[in-house]
Amino acid sequence: MAAHVLVVATVTAASDDLLAALQARADKGPVDFTLVMPASAPGLSGRKELEPQLEAALDRWRDAGLSVSGSIGNSDPTEAVAEVCAPGRFDEVIVSTLPGQSSRWLRFDVPSRIASFTDLPVTHVTALSMVHKPVHGGPPPEHKKVTLGSFNVFAYGGSRRPSTGREG
Repeated sequence: MAAHVLVVATVTAASDDLLAALQARADKGPVDFTLVMPASAPGLSGRKELEPQLEAALDRWRDAGLSVSGSIGNSDPTEAVAEVCAPGRFDEVIVSTLPGQSSRWLRFDVPSRIASFTDLPVTHVTALSMVHKPVHGGPPPEHKKVTLGSFNVFAYGGSRRPSTGREG
């Protein structure tokens, strides 16, 4: 009997790291994956906008030999899971995020929230392969060079990053 695994991902759905994690999970035994992709914005337009991204991710997973299905859910990841996660339907959850500070889902502790909500084992996959890829496409905005006056230099407080005790 195949295990049923719910996968929650949007930006990282077609990432190399998530695909590798899914293949590793499939190597453990028969498994069916269901991708729920939270919408980019509330409402129908937020769901429609992601249809090509959903299909691209599912096609990539199928090309890798995985048994998959998917849908676009609510823009809130926990609500998107609630829409598809009926009791007994899934055996586990995989949540895929961008790494560190670039991940809004990590700032809102989405993997833990989903684990609490579903009461299922949750595996968190970090899509490190996407660190150097543009998330929203297009070139970065151009910045004008500005000479700082003496007051601007004194007003600057330096980095807001917490000190790690190491330099460099």
